[in-house]
Amino acid sequence: MTIRWSGLAGLVVVVLLVAAAAVVPVYVVDPHIPSPPLHNHWGPRAGPGTVPAVVIALLVVWWGRRIAQHIPWGWLLASAWVVGAAWIASLTAVDGMVGLAEQVTRPIQYLPTALRTDDVPGMLREFVSRIPYSARPDNWPIHVAGHPPGVLLVFIGLARLGIDTGLSVSLLLIALGATTPVAVLVTARVLGAEAAARSAAPFLVLGPSAVFAGISGDGGLLAPAVAWGLACLAASAARSRPWPRRLFWGVLAGLVLGYCLYLSYGFVLVGVLAIAVLVAARSAYPLLPALVGAAAVTAVFWSLDYWWWDSFQVLRERYAEGVARNRPYGYWVWGNLAAFAVSAGPVIGPATAVLLRRPRAWLRDHAHRVPVALGVGGWLTVLAADLSGMSKGEVERIWLPFVPWVLLLTGLLPERWRSPALGLQAAAALVVQHLLVQGWMD
Repeated sequence: MTIRWSGLAGLVVVVLLVAAAAVVPVYVVDPHIPSPPLHNHWGPRAGPGTVPAVVIALLVVWWGRRIAQHIPWGWLLASAWVVGAAWIASLTAVDGMVGLAEQVTRPIQYLPTALRTDDVPGMLREFVSRIPYSARPDNWPIHVAGHPPGVLLVFIGLARLGIDTGLSVSLLLIALGATTPVAVLVTARVLGAEAAARSAAPFLVLGPSAVFAGISGDGGLLAPAVAWGLACLAASAARSRPWPRRLFWGVLAGLVLGYCLYLSYGFVLVGVLAIAVLVAARSAYPLLPALVGAAAVTAVFWSLDYWWWDSFQVLRERYAEGVARNRPYGYWVWGNLAAFAVSAGPVIGPATAVLLRRPRAWLRDHAHRVPVALGVGGWLTVLAADLSGMSKGEVERIWLPFVPWVLLLTGLLPERWRSPALGLQAAAALVVQHLLVQGWMD
């Protein structure tokens, strides 16, 4: 099969997968997600962000690829951040102030709980006991209970710094979330794949994942934390740097990735991406300093009477007796992949199909070895999360930290495909945002 037909087949598979996932749930009872595979409902609309979003999409599709290939590296990173933030903010602003300011103030979110928390050590001591539904009347709201206390600690810190309103927190999360593509680009370049990074840059910035990044901590806090932790790991693996700097970056990677374990239970799987970085770098040097950094983070939480494993075990019980009862594994094990495809965009079909056509050849090709290793690492992380059964629905935002690594595979697309593929990504984002109202915005 030629590359042309492989890419077309990949796109058809993605379209059929999403269509099937939308049709099958007619026969699946799930009161918590009325219209799988996305946590949404039908709601065609336009808003203040519509025109800016369309303008940004047109500009990036028309000029983005050429600019990314020729501007100095520092300007590329700055442009990726500015355009990414504007893209996320514009899509979010389609829902006006509901999208920009009110989402993070809902009772199920972190900010209201953070504003009520005065005793941080006390909160950590009783964190596990407040996870179950029925253990006590003041159990944690769903988002707080569903994560280790690291996210809540960040919001508490923001509140104490005076960033305590819906608008200020949302704008900060958008600004932070827009650094995720920057971190991925830095990682690829440090590993010797600047050309591949430049090719993937427009796809990392312009895509449907921005629809979900603007209204969730998964895109605004968790995704950049993972991305920058892996960037530090790549910096430590770079053989061209003197060992003191490599040691510093290794310990910092351990601290950041170690803290990521306290942002989401699922980030245990980030270890797969970390291995992909080391494979791409062909270096195991960062392992020891990174483990030291991660152990230091664990020791701090342990000293404050919080133990990750105890929390995870209780969370599994709450999950099993909650929404998981109504979400059949037989559907979600492939419905999740459809939701991920919506978030990552239809381009992952052709990009993955081109990879699968000759995987060994791509790995032997020096110019593509790094993006292939990182892209495969992203897919393996997604598949592990999917098969675990701990993700049934809402993965369009939960798996946002894994999206950019898979999108690095867009560098494998033939040159003539890239502008149409980028246009398809932008169109998918605009359609999803303007036709569907995300369920956690109700």
